[in-house]
Amino acid sequence: MADILGEAQRCLKCKKPMCKEGCPVGTEIPQIMQMLLDGKMDEAGKKLFENNPLTALCSRICPHEKNCMGHCVLNRKGTPIKFYEVEQYISTFYLEKATLKASKPNGFRLAIIGAGPAGLTLAIIMAKKGYKVTIIDSKDKIGGVLRYGIPEFRLPKHLLDLLLKRMYELGILFRPNTLIGPSITIDDLFRDGYDAIFIGTGVWNPNRLKIYGESLGNVHFAIDYLKNPDSYDNLGDHVNIIGAGNVAMDAARTILRKTHAKVDIIFFRGREEVTALKEELELAEIDGAKMNYYLNTIKIEDDGIIVEKIEKVEHEDGTIEYVIDHEHPFKMPSSSVIIAIGQGAQTNIVKNTKQIDTNKKGLIEANKSGATTRPGVYAAGDVVSGARTVVEAVAATKLAAEEIDKYVKEKHGIIE
Repeated sequence: MADILGEAQRCLKCKKPMCKEGCPVGTEIPQIMQMLLDGKMDEAGKKLFENNPLTALCSRICPHEKNCMGHCVLNRKGTPIKFYEVEQYISTFYLEKATLKASKPNGFRLAIIGAGPAGLTLAIIMAKKGYKVTIIDSKDKIGGVLRYGIPEFRLPKHLLDLLLKRMYELGILFRPNTLIGPSITIDDLFRDGYDAIFIGTGVWNPNRLKIYGESLGNVHFAIDYLKNPDSYDNLGDHVNIIGAGNVAMDAARTILRKTHAKVDIIFFRGREEVTALKEELELAEIDGAKMNYYLNTIKIEDDGIIVEKIEKVEHEDGTIEYVIDHEHPFKMPSSSVIIAIGQGAQTNIVKNTKQIDTNKKGLIEANKSGATTRPGVYAAGDVVSGARTVVEAVAATKLAAEEIDKYVKEKHGIIE
């Protein structure tokens, strides 16, 4: 607790807090710090939760060095304030202690497809407005990527169970193990009296390398591995991971914790171009993963991968060229291969629904307020933007919540 108080005391309480500007959901950071110092824990927790229902989760997994810490004025000449530590302490305290009360029903019904960050955020916001909210998800528990994509050592799953308890207090219903699209459709939901429908299904369709060997038994997609690592009990003693994003780092760190396997991460660019957060890359290396740069994977075999070296050439005019050595491919031995080159959206909903447009990447077309091309259907989060951070999904969903509320009330002739 001394460190938490120390961070709150170090905060300059800036009149124009750049840390707030750097937070995608505009958290009132100096105000929260002062509340903690004044002993107003309950008030601080409530303020955090009302601004961001996933505050207890975001405080653990946000890219702090880019957001609040990265914008702290102390970052210019010294050590930035670690607000996320304060937020984590307060928000966890609130989530464990609070007892929420259901709002007075307004008579409107909302269906949310997907129990990930966007869906959970919207459910809480709309339930507090009086909506009868049903969350529908294909999996057996809430969380989406929070539960099935982020390792336990980064995000304790009991926090999601606590969040569900709070959601039940608000009157939110959860329908698990239900896939919308093939059996129950968007049209069925409208038929059954939902005034609006929100799609927050994330991106669970792994991108493929489209090379020989991708279907072999020793090859796995990282997003699938992270859903249930304990199912993969025969990875062997050496794993090659292709890709260098946050998912690749999560997979590497999980493998290193659950097995005695050696882990090599293969990336086709250099260290400065790694897409994972710098902290995640460094932690993966500390845990024991070895980074291998400028390698192009062209084939997967039973006992390893075939790669080609890439040379980065910087020309005098400032342009950069990547030259692949096709003539000297070589093998990197391994017992298993994990592919981690990103994910796209699944198509079970849009294939069975008219009027919902998608872009070339298969992501749902929606405006800044979350409205899709079909009236009454909204979407936000990764299914619209592609894989982004959890707090960005929260920010986008908050905009969608206001638009949905406006749409439903206008639909019923309620003008405010």
